[in-house]
Amino acid sequence: MFPKILDLGGFFLPAYGLLVAIGFLAGMGLALRLARRAGLDVEAIGNLAIYCALVGLAGAKLLMFIMDFPYYSENPGRIFSLETLLSAGVYYGGFLGALGFAWFYIRRRQLPWWKTADVFAPGIALGHAIGRLGCFAAGCCWGSECHRPWAVTFTNPAANELTGVPLGIPLHPAQLYEAAATALVALFLYRRIRRPHAEGEILAWYLALYSSARFFIEFFRHHDQPFPIAAVPLTWTQWIALALCAAGVTLLARRRPQRSEAASS
Repeated sequence: MFPKILDLGGFFLPAYGLLVAIGFLAGMGLALRLARRAGLDVEAIGNLAIYCALVGLAGAKLLMFIMDFPYYSENPGRIFSLETLLSAGVYYGGFLGALGFAWFYIRRRQLPWWKTADVFAPGIALGHAIGRLGCFAAGCCWGSECHRPWAVTFTNPAANELTGVPLGIPLHPAQLYEAAATALVALFLYRRIRRPHAEGEILAWYLALYSSARFFIEFFRHHDQPFPIAAVPLTWTQWIALALCAAGVTLLARRRPQRSEAASS
């Protein structure tokens, strides 16, 4: 597609980085708006968003190194390559890292955990959806071979150079599948949080809905690192998605009754 928005020879503006930045700003803006509506400390929420972005980037890279350890152990120089630098890493590594840091920060600042997590959930989904458009523009996170009418074929040599996406082969637009699914999750969460709900319910819905979508979309993505458990040939990401989906469903079952009790009192 268009991995470079602006190319000045020795310097270029990557489409992926630009769209990820736009996604972060959009998600942060939505979180701040919802935080203000919920009566939370907007300054603390803004600081938390920035810290989580930095920690999330480190966590995403770390999980990427873990998943591709055989490759990086044999090619340690690639750790500091342009390809690795431009890669955002593995989303779930960033999400779990940011979630862990958020728990520490929220306790330290004595913010309400569930309410704070809820105001972030729609923004996370919105930012992620926009970021996946960056993946499509760059060519990373490409899909498996596809011969349907909606298949996409990458032809830009720069995309192959930066991400390794194969050229001239029709592929599933897995990045667009996930962008669309995550945008729908963001819309659902935004509408849900504006209605009466139990604290923690919005986070639970995010975990359940996004992880379910991600699990199935993984079947249409190109992978070279399956992680079979008990002879079940799933990927690392699918196992994490299953665990987080189960956590979301469990949390939803535990938090929703509180709303019913509050409504009846």
